[in-house]
Amino acid sequence: MKYFEVRFEITPYTEAAGDVLAASLADIGFETFEPTDTGLTAYIQQSFYDEMAVQDVINDVCSTFEAFALAITFSCQPVPDENWNATWEAEHHFEPIHILEGLDIQIVPRQAFGSGEHATTRMILGLLTATEADGSPLLPLHGATVIDAGCGTGVLGIAALKLGAAQVFAYDIDEWSVRNTLDNMALNGVEAIVVEGDVSALATAPQADILLANINRNILLADMPAFVGCLKSDGHLVLSGFLEEDVEPLTQRATALGMELHDQRSYEGWQALHFIKQNN
Repeated sequence: MKYFEVRFEITPYTEAAGDVLAASLADIGFETFEPTDTGLTAYIQQSFYDEMAVQDVINDVCSTFEAFALAITFSCQPVPDENWNATWEAEHHFEPIHILEGLDIQIVPRQAFGSGEHATTRMILGLLTATEADGSPLLPLHGATVIDAGCGTGVLGIAALKLGAAQVFAYDIDEWSVRNTLDNMALNGVEAIVVEGDVSALATAPQADILLANINRNILLADMPAFVGCLKSDGHLVLSGFLEEDVEPLTQRATALGMELHDQRSYEGWQALHFIKQNN
């Protein structure tokens, strides 16, 4: 496959801006991300590259970090035609990542976003293992049907299954993420339904007790009606992948769709929200 290498310079550079940029680029087809001291280098198949879409992402990221007066520039060049996946993995020598103390999960991230080490992923993992004041689980995972929206490496779905979920339906728009999720499921001795596609994949999903989505603000706002529509009565919606200024519009959107905010968490500037669907 033929790829473009796209180099992004972020001024002034912040790690949070780099993370948001990478997550947003993944939504438009970029597959591999390498942080630099001043920004990010990203790779995308040439057939998927859309310069206007890249500029739209940059505009959104700069708007998100308006208080920092960010400027993002980029340059694009082709990379040699080669067995890209094999070459990339050989160069990076990924070893399995062990996450979530007390729960044996191994993740090989390869080209998918979300190794389990990012703040947003850790917050959702924390919610999956949290308990209420009376000691009962915050999320009713035992025997539950769980949807992992934008599954990345599959870490959230794997954790749900390890914690007692009966079945997981996972999807991602990125082909490599789907493959990576399937590989990591096998590595951890669990199975799930994993499909390639955007939110339209939910048309084939079962009604869920819990839906997990670690995606950027714009995708969450756009896809939330479909998320809520897939939840059973009293179902749980867990969102992350956004910053503090995104909490209000996301909460307003969820509330308008019949969800009630149950919990909010913050870690390293990132936010997570837990909603429960209300009976009508």
